Amino acid sequence: MPRRLIFAAILALAAPFAATAADIDGIVEHPMIDRYPGQSIRWQTIENYRPYRIPTGPVTGYRTIDDWIDIEGRVTRTYYTYKGTDRSWDEIFLNFRDAFELEQFESLGIGFSDDRRGVDIGSRQWLNAYLAENPLTGQGEVLAITSGSSSQGGQGVFVGTKDRASGRVYVVVTVEQHSQDLVATLIDVVEVKPPETGFVVVGAEAIGRDMIEKGHVVLDGILFDFDKATLQAASDEALGVIAGWLKQNPGRFYVVGHTDAVGSFDYNQSLSEARAQTVIEALVDRYGIARERLQGHGVGPLVPVFSNADEAARDRNRRVELVEWPE
Repeated sequence: MPRRLIFAAILALAAPFAATAADIDGIVEHPMIDRYPGQSIRWQTIENYRPYRIPTGPVTGYRTIDDWIDIEGRVTRTYYTYKGTDRSWDEIFLNFRDAFELEQFESLGIGFSDDRRGVDIGSRQWLNAYLAENPLTGQGEVLAITSGSSSQGGQGVFVGTKDRASGRVYVVVTVEQHSQDLVATLIDVVEVKPPETGFVVVGAEAIGRDMIEKGHVVLDGILFDFDKATLQAASDEALGVIAGWLKQNPGRFYVVGHTDAVGSFDYNQSLSEARAQTVIEALVDRYGIARERLQGHGVGPLVPVFSNADEAARDRNRRVELVEWPE
């Protein structure tokens, strides 16, 4: 079961929450989100598949943002309201921001403003440009977020992403003081399913980028027969890309095999090492990479990227990585 967000701020137990309207009918709150205490849901749309644009930069022209991430996936858009004057927009916004950061979401953009002016993330112009690319559909109270009020206040936006076993997820959280006694929150969650195993091949550009940033790279596209260290023919394209990168980038590297946690440790460690050695043999014998540049190791299930709780997680844990070998 996916973890729900936990609010980082501790709310005073003695402070009563404002009375709120009930949720509208038919709500299926996203399992990843816990609403701020006292909020009610006044609008929601869920689409199993649609294109979406995630903005990551400031406004550069009339309803124009240059920096976008274009994705496709399941989109859940939920509009919350908090009625009362005992909580401000910035308090609610900071709770959401801290909760996502606590859950290790990578920030792609963050901004807040007391007057909503300017062109940065969190400004009124930025929100208009974002909603122009991702229009709100249907009717309901959410449409109020596109217009101001005589007593409106500040606004904050958090844009973030996280890689999960079931695929990458993006969130865009907008919190605004819509009027003196109403704080509005729009949370968009976009879930991108991972491609089927074996259809993605690591690219030379990705190898170089991950080596510089992380010191290691997962060699996508390397496939083995089930429970064996035998390479499948579908691995040829990835091996060619890896060999090409190695020829352009001198140095020594570890080739490290990983498994899931099913079975005994000794068996998995042995299998992971055999798979690492098989990759080395292919690079040396078929592509002419000098053997002394590569050293194989197997760590079995010791370095999972996910929890092994389900097949999607176990599939992501089964991998071969190229790791820098410092001189």
